[in-house]
Amino acid sequence: MSRLCPLFSGSSGNSIYIEHNNEAILIDAGRNAKQIEMALFSNNIDVRKIKSIFVTHEHSDHISGIRVFVSRYNLKLYAGEKTLNVMGNMGILNNKFEYDSINIDGVSVGEIHVKPFKTSHDSVESFGYVVNLGNKKIAVCTDLGYISNEVEKALLGCEVVLIESNHDVGMLENGRYPYFLKRRILSSKGHLSNEACANILPKLVNNGAKRFILSHLSSENNIPELAMQSSISSLREHNMQLNHDFTLDVAPKFNNNECNVIF
Repeated sequence: MSRLCPLFSGSSGNSIYIEHNNEAILIDAGRNAKQIEMALFSNNIDVRKIKSIFVTHEHSDHISGIRVFVSRYNLKLYAGEKTLNVMGNMGILNNKFEYDSINIDGVSVGEIHVKPFKTSHDSVESFGYVVNLGNKKIAVCTDLGYISNEVEKALLGCEVVLIESNHDVGMLENGRYPYFLKRRILSSKGHLSNEACANILPKLVNNGAKRFILSHLSSENNIPELAMQSSISSLREHNMQLNHDFTLDVAPKFNNNECNVIF
């Protein structure tokens, strides 16, 4: 059995559980250890299956639970070399757990193979991940300002795609955020809009994608209905129908056993 379960999603914290044949990984741990344990319990997940954690980048909503959780369960941590350097300077890395940089070829955890790809974000180094589970591929792609050629190439051929749909541009531009923050989010190193996310989905369906999970939605500048409608409209323009050609979900801020992909 293979399973994808976004435990947390959004600016308050992110963590994604991926399991294959009774071994599992987390991508990011952006809540404290107790909250992660509670999310795992709520989704009937045995924490002992988790062997490693892969970090996308060093922002607090992706790493705040790392030090305690990884130490408590004796996991191995993987991230980009620059990200590890920053985490070391932050006092997150210590001699209580093993960590290593991940290169372009990726690493294997049991029968799970994880390969990084670069994303454009305002961090020292930012990755998405393609996770190979036997003959299936999952992509985790959040915190990026735009879909680069490298990102598109990584996503093509993935059956399940967890992708950022962070904000509605109109809501953001007319909202209460200060100007500098609006510019940051809208920049090429910010976050992916509903429209930018929606535009890539038809091409992904034509290249094997069957399931989408929209993630990292802004609580201030988006609502799930808008994000879903943008994606569905884009796919309908290409004669692709919901629950026939693709399925679509929104990752909740806290997953209480309501958003799981099992295959």
